[in-house]
Amino acid sequence: MILLIAGILIWTVVHLFKRLLPEARVAIEEKLGAGPVKGIVALILLASIGIMVLGFMAAGAQAVYMPPSWGAGLNSLIMIVAVFLMGAGNGKGVLPTLLRHPMLTGVILWSGGHLLANGDMRSIVLFGGLGIWAMLSMLAINLREGAWDRPESGPLKGDIKVAVISLIVFGMIARVHNSIGPSTFGA
Repeated sequence: MILLIAGILIWTVVHLFKRLLPEARVAIEEKLGAGPVKGIVALILLASIGIMVLGFMAAGAQAVYMPPSWGAGLNSLIMIVAVFLMGAGNGKGVLPTLLRHPMLTGVILWSGGHLLANGDMRSIVLFGGLGIWAMLSMLAINLREGAWDRPESGPLKGDIKVAVISLIVFGMIARVHNSIGPSTFGA
Protein backbone atom coordinates (compact mmCIF):
# COMPACT_ATOMS: atom_id res chain seq x y z
CA MET A 1 0.00 0.00 0.00
CA ILE A 2 2.96 2.31 0.61
CA LEU A 3 3.90 2.27 -3.09
CA LEU A 4 0.34 3.09 -4.11
CA ILE A 5 0.14 5.99 -1.67
CA ALA A 6 3.59 7.22 -2.76
CA GLY A 7 2.52 7.22 -6.41
CA ILE A 8 -0.65 9.19 -5.62
CA LEU A 9 1.30 11.69 -3.51
CA ILE A 10 3.91 12.21 -6.25
CA TRP A 11 1.12 12.73 -8.81
CA THR A 12 -0.65 15.20 -6.52
CA VAL A 13 2.42 17.20 -5.48
CA VAL A 14 3.72 17.53 -9.05
CA HIS A 15 0.33 18.65 -10.36
CA LEU A 16 -0.33 21.09 -7.52
CA PHE A 17 3.21 22.53 -7.50
CA LYS A 18 2.53 24.80 -10.47
CA ARG A 19 -0.75 25.99 -8.92
CA LEU A 20 0.44 26.53 -5.37
CA LEU A 21 4.01 27.72 -6.03
CA PRO A 22 3.94 29.37 -9.46
CA GLU A 23 6.91 31.62 -8.68
CA ALA A 24 9.05 28.59 -7.85
CA ARG A 25 7.96 26.90 -11.09
CA VAL A 26 8.88 30.02 -13.09
CA ALA A 27 12.28 30.20 -11.35
CA ILE A 28 12.99 26.57 -12.25
CA GLU A 29 11.90 27.18 -15.85
CA GLU A 30 14.17 30.24 -16.07
CA LYS A 31 17.14 28.13 -14.95
CA LEU A 32 16.46 25.00 -17.00
CA GLY A 33 14.16 26.21 -19.76
CA ALA A 34 10.43 25.58 -20.16
CA GLY A 35 10.87 22.61 -22.52
CA PRO A 36 13.20 20.60 -20.28
CA VAL A 37 11.03 21.32 -17.23
CA LYS A 38 7.93 20.07 -19.05
CA GLY A 39 9.87 16.96 -20.04
CA ILE A 40 11.03 16.34 -16.47
CA VAL A 41 7.50 16.87 -15.14
CA ALA A 42 6.10 14.45 -17.74
CA LEU A 43 8.68 11.81 -16.79
CA ILE A 44 7.92 12.22 -13.08
CA LEU A 45 4.18 11.90 -13.78
CA LEU A 46 4.74 8.78 -15.90
CA ALA A 47 6.85 7.35 -13.08
CA SER A 48 4.08 8.14 -10.59
CA ILE A 49 1.60 6.23 -12.76
CA GLY A 50 3.99 3.27 -12.85
CA ILE A 51 4.38 3.43 -9.08
CA MET A 52 0.59 3.54 -8.66
CA VAL A 53 0.14 0.51 -10.94
CA LEU A 54 2.84 -1.46 -9.11
CA GLY A 55 1.46 -0.39 -5.75
CA PHE A 56 -2.09 -1.34 -6.75
CA MET A 57 -0.97 -4.76 -7.97
CA ALA A 58 1.15 -5.37 -4.85
CA ALA A 59 -1.60 -4.37 -2.41
CA GLY A 60 -3.98 -7.16 -1.59
CA ALA A 61 -7.67 -6.67 -2.31
CA GLN A 62 -8.89 -6.32 1.28
CA ALA A 63 -12.66 -5.92 1.27
CA VAL A 64 -13.97 -2.83 3.05
CA TYR A 65 -17.54 -2.73 1.73
CA MET A 66 -19.68 -4.70 -0.70
CA PRO A 67 -20.33 -2.64 -3.82
CA PRO A 68 -23.87 -2.82 -5.19
CA SER A 69 -24.52 -5.49 -7.82
CA TRP A 70 -25.29 -2.76 -10.36
CA GLY A 71 -22.13 -0.77 -9.53
CA ALA A 72 -19.95 -2.16 -12.34
CA GLY A 73 -22.57 -1.55 -15.01
CA LEU A 74 -23.28 1.98 -13.81
CA ASN A 75 -19.55 2.63 -13.58
CA SER A 76 -19.19 1.78 -17.26
CA LEU A 77 -21.88 4.29 -18.20
CA ILE A 78 -20.27 6.90 -15.94
CA MET A 79 -16.94 6.15 -17.63
CA ILE A 80 -18.35 7.04 -21.05
CA VAL A 81 -19.28 10.48 -19.68
CA ALA A 82 -15.96 10.78 -17.80
CA VAL A 83 -13.91 10.01 -20.93
CA PHE A 84 -15.98 12.55 -22.88
CA LEU A 85 -15.40 15.23 -20.24
CA MET A 86 -11.67 14.51 -20.12
CA GLY A 87 -11.52 14.95 -23.89
CA ALA A 88 -13.77 17.99 -23.90
CA GLY A 89 -11.25 19.89 -21.80
CA ASN A 90 -9.21 20.39 -24.96
CA GLY A 91 -12.20 20.58 -27.28
CA LYS A 92 -13.45 23.59 -29.21
CA GLY A 93 -17.18 23.07 -28.81
CA VAL A 94 -19.98 24.24 -26.56
CA LEU A 95 -19.12 22.15 -23.48
CA PRO A 96 -16.00 24.13 -22.49
CA THR A 97 -18.33 27.13 -22.01
CA LEU A 98 -20.55 25.17 -19.60
CA LEU A 99 -17.96 23.63 -17.26
CA ARG A 100 -14.90 25.38 -15.88
CA HIS A 101 -13.04 22.13 -15.25
CA PRO A 102 -14.26 19.43 -17.64
CA MET A 103 -11.13 17.27 -17.34
CA LEU A 104 -11.08 17.36 -13.55
CA THR A 105 -14.84 16.76 -13.46
CA GLY A 106 -14.19 13.71 -15.63
CA VAL A 107 -11.59 12.47 -13.14
CA ILE A 108 -14.06 12.91 -10.27
CA LEU A 109 -16.71 10.94 -12.17
CA TRP A 110 -14.11 8.26 -13.00
CA SER A 111 -13.16 8.09 -9.35
CA GLY A 112 -16.73 7.95 -8.03
CA GLY A 113 -17.79 5.38 -10.61
CA HIS A 114 -14.93 3.09 -9.69
CA LEU A 115 -15.78 3.43 -6.00
CA LEU A 116 -19.30 2.23 -6.90
CA ALA A 117 -17.82 -0.85 -8.57
CA ASN A 118 -15.01 -1.67 -6.13
CA GLY A 119 -15.11 -1.97 -2.36
CA ASP A 120 -11.54 -2.98 -1.56
CA MET A 121 -8.98 -0.87 0.28
CA ARG A 122 -6.57 -0.48 -2.63
CA SER A 123 -9.40 0.79 -4.86
CA ILE A 124 -10.53 3.22 -2.17
CA VAL A 125 -6.97 4.54 -1.87
CA LEU A 126 -6.40 4.80 -5.64
CA PHE A 127 -9.74 6.12 -6.84
CA GLY A 128 -10.49 8.10 -3.69
CA GLY A 129 -6.99 9.60 -3.70
CA LEU A 130 -7.17 10.71 -7.32
CA GLY A 131 -10.70 12.02 -6.82
CA ILE A 132 -9.45 14.11 -3.90
CA TRP A 133 -6.54 15.33 -6.06
CA ALA A 134 -9.01 16.48 -8.74
CA MET A 135 -11.11 18.35 -6.17
CA LEU A 136 -8.01 20.00 -4.66
CA SER A 137 -6.89 20.99 -8.15
CA MET A 138 -10.25 22.63 -8.85
CA LEU A 139 -10.04 24.51 -5.57
CA ALA A 140 -6.44 25.63 -6.21
CA ILE A 141 -7.29 26.84 -9.72
CA ASN A 142 -10.41 28.68 -8.55
CA LEU A 143 -8.57 30.38 -5.68
CA ARG A 144 -5.60 31.33 -7.86
CA GLU A 145 -7.49 32.51 -10.92
CA GLY A 146 -10.60 33.98 -9.32
CA ALA A 147 -13.82 34.38 -11.26
CA TRP A 148 -14.16 32.27 -14.38
CA ASP A 149 -14.10 34.03 -17.73
CA ARG A 150 -16.17 31.73 -19.90
CA PRO A 151 -14.49 31.03 -23.22
CA GLU A 152 -16.29 31.77 -26.46
CA SER A 153 -18.51 28.93 -27.56
CA GLY A 154 -17.24 26.85 -30.42
CA PRO A 155 -19.35 24.98 -32.95
CA LEU A 156 -21.44 22.01 -31.81
CA LYS A 157 -19.49 19.87 -34.28
CA GLY A 158 -16.52 20.25 -31.91
CA ASP A 159 -18.49 18.46 -29.18
CA ILE A 160 -19.69 15.84 -31.66
CA LYS A 161 -16.09 15.20 -32.71
CA VAL A 162 -15.04 14.81 -29.05
CA ALA A 163 -18.01 12.48 -28.44
CA VAL A 164 -17.03 10.20 -31.34
CA ILE A 165 -13.37 10.14 -30.29
CA SER A 166 -14.44 9.52 -26.67
CA LEU A 167 -16.53 6.50 -27.66
CA ILE A 168 -13.56 5.07 -29.55
CA VAL A 169 -11.23 5.74 -26.61
CA PHE A 170 -13.76 4.23 -24.18
CA GLY A 171 -13.97 1.14 -26.40
CA MET A 172 -10.19 0.80 -26.34
CA ILE A 173 -10.08 1.26 -22.56
CA ALA A 174 -12.88 -1.30 -22.11
CA ARG A 175 -11.10 -3.81 -24.33
CA VAL A 176 -7.84 -3.51 -22.38
CA HIS A 177 -9.72 -3.49 -19.06
CA ASN A 178 -11.62 -6.65 -20.01
CA SER A 179 -8.40 -8.42 -21.00
CA ILE A 180 -6.50 -7.63 -17.79
CA GLY A 181 -9.21 -7.21 -15.18
CA PRO A 182 -12.88 -7.41 -14.45
CA SER A 183 -15.40 -6.93 -17.23
CA THR A 184 -16.32 -3.30 -17.73
CA PHE A 185 -20.03 -4.07 -17.63
CA GLY A 186 -19.82 -6.53 -14.76
CA ALA A 187 -20.81 -9.55 -16.86
